[in-house]
Amino acid sequence: MEDVKSFLEKYYQQYNNRDFIKDDPIQIPHRFSKKQDVEITAFWTAILAWGQRKTIINKATELFERMDNSPHDFIINHKDADLKKFLNFKHRTFQADDTLYFIHFLKYHYKQYDSLEEAFFPGKITDSNKVHYYGLVRFREYFFSLENHLHRTTKHISSPARKSTCKRLNMFLRWMVRKDKKGVDFGIWNKIEPSQLRIPLDVHVDRVARHLKLLTRKQRDWGAVEELTTNLRKLDPIDPVKYDFALFGFGANEKLI
Repeated sequence: MEDVKSFLEKYYQQYNNRDFIKDDPIQIPHRFSKKQDVEITAFWTAILAWGQRKTIINKATELFERMDNSPHDFIINHKDADLKKFLNFKHRTFQADDTLYFIHFLKYHYKQYDSLEEAFFPGKITDSNKVHYYGLVRFREYFFSLENHLHRTTKHISSPARKSTCKRLNMFLRWMVRKDKKGVDFGIWNKIEPSQLRIPLDVHVDRVARHLKLLTRKQRDWGAVEELTTNLRKLDPIDPVKYDFALFGFGANEKLI
């Protein structure tokens, strides 16, 4: 495992720096300074994060330009007529109706709470190892608790209770929770520790993790997320998900021998 840790530490240091931002969707929330704007743009960008990174960045840029690059203010104060500009916005299977429901939910939430953190972690969970799991389960239930949600929109918010890897939400939580001085992740949430996060498992992370024998489960599901995170926690129990930079960065940019 020492060789594996040395490998991961090397590429963690290589990719966890501000140079990483310019080619990654995380650049979108980095354009904002207001906490709520960071949360909204990070969450929505993460949800749109499938396909080529350049396309994701372009679509997220387009979306928030339609909110005059003040998403929190727009969501709280918009009029019904202001929503017409979203009727032709789409990204892959994310359609106008999905956009309108996301706006509706975020307005409902931010009218009551100062932070999106409350949507995931409204209170204390005694089992610290389950904080992340129940946070994701609770968020999906809460997100679709409003009466006018459409069934088609439910596919955009995953849950570990449905065996999903929850890659996009895990990535969003990494952005919000991890705290270091590298300038990539934001670290603005405090109700969950970095040690409790789970790895965002995409095709690049999966491929490199299997090559390093950190992942053996055949299915790419929540069980695989737990297996990989557990093995990464053996290498760094305080901040295991930092190795997402190494696994993803190497997988997306380097060639396996």
